[in-house]
This record gives sequence, structure tokens and C-alpha cells, in this order.
Amino acid sequence: MRIVGEWMASTPKMPVLFLGHGSPMNAVEENEFVTGFRDISKEIETPQAIVVISAHWETQGTKVTAMEQPATIHDFGGFPKELYDIQYPAPGMPQLAREVKRMAASTEVVLDEKWGLDHGAWTVVRPMYPKANIPVIELSLDYYKTPQQHYELARELYSLRHKGVLIVGSGNLVHNLGMIRWQQLNECYGYDWANEANDKMKELILDGNHQALVGYSKLGKAFELSIPTPEHFLPLLYAVALQDKNEEIKFFNDKPVGGSLTMTSLKIG
Repeated sequence: MRIVGEWMASTPKMPVLFLGHGSPMNAVEENEFVTGFRDISKEIETPQAIVVISAHWETQGTKVTAMEQPATIHDFGGFPKELYDIQYPAPGMPQLAREVKRMAASTEVVLDEKWGLDHGAWTVVRPMYPKANIPVIELSLDYYKTPQQHYELARELYSLRHKGVLIVGSGNLVHNLGMIRWQQLNECYGYDWANEANDKMKELILDGNHQALVGYSKLGKAFELSIPTPEHFLPLLYAVALQDKNEEIKFFNDKPVGGSLTMTSLKIG
């Protein structure tokens, strides 16, 4: 890893990912979504570090993990023991955490020593980089920020793309667990409203219409059902905020499951 003083040398621009992480069971199963994560990593220059914005770390204020060795957090219940036995011992990177804090002009970022890597992070990074040899830090979602404020914070992190850092938003475009058909969780099935919202989101992403995505609450009933709470959608805003004009977009894992969940993922750049 090339370090100049406290920070990394400039590199060619890294892509940005939004990953639909879905069920934690993806960490122990071999399925098309895990294959999709693995395959996309082969298209990316090996990053010097990874920043994950996960739907599963909501905080009062904005925090960034700053420990040398983040714990693997099993933040779920009712799953098989083999899932809880998994460890993903990727190192942290305190100097990257400090750089994120410095770059975030619009908000105070607190260096956190208590969190770690939740399942929104390790279940998707692990199939991409199974050796756990790339530093990973997490940036939290401040639940008091508006979507516009999240978008603006993400824009401030843009130069990380030129420092070998892979930025990953981890959530789901459509995520309504209250309406999910659990018996069809392993099937490609989406309610009409879920498919409608997912298709519209992709259209807006391809058009670069970020303000419509930021204002998702004004986009009608399908969006209201698809995003009953914002935490799984907000990581998308962190990804698209880093999109350059006319930059290539690639969708993958683009399928609904269980009626009210979509695994749609995308690579920018």
C-alpha cells in the first residue's frame, strides 16, 4: 500500500458500488447474488482501502470506524450457527478515518472505536475480497440528516476515488420487510409496485437525475411502499453523489425476491 506521509498517493479513479445486500444468509450460501458480488470485484482494480456506508449503522451524528482491527458484528437473530461463526478479520485504517473526518466540511464526523463491521458490510465485502487483507472502514448514517444532507456529505468524499479507495453503499433499492413473502424469499418475485419503483430508480440513475432520487418521498405510492424507512435507500445516495457526468453505469443482481425486496446492485465507472 503506497502511503505518502499520513495519506495515500494519487491513483487512477476507482469505481463506486451500490450493493443490494439482502439476507445475511448470502454469507453462507452460494447463489447468483454472491456470484454477482464476486464477479464485479474482478472488474475492479484491487483497492487500497474500502469505505462502506451500511444501512445497518444508524447513529445520532455521523461516525466513522477508526480502530486498527474492527470486530465482525453479527447484528441479526434467528439464523443458523454457521452464520454466527463467520469472522471477517479485515484490518481497519485509522488514517483513512481521519481523512474522512477532515474531508467532511458540512458535518462533524466522530472517530468511533466501538462499532466494527456489521452485516451490511462484511456479507458483501467478504465474497469480493475473501482474504480479508484490504482495510475496511464504515461511515454511519446520521438519522437526523435529510436525504439532501446525506448527498452533500457524500460529494465531499469524492477525492477518495483518486486515492485507491473503493466506496460501497450497502442497502436495498426496495426494502419493505413488513410486506415480504418469506416463503418466496428464494424466488425471483416482485410485487408490481416493487418492480415499478425499482425500474424508475434505475431510469433516474441512468439519467443522472440525482435530485429526483434525493426527493424520493415525492415520487408516489410505489416509492412509499418500497422505502417505508430510509436506511436501506440512503446508501444509494452516497453512491450516485460520486457519479461523474456521462460515467458508465452497470447494473447487476437486478432481481426482486420475496415480493418486496430487490437485490439490484450497480457499479459506477
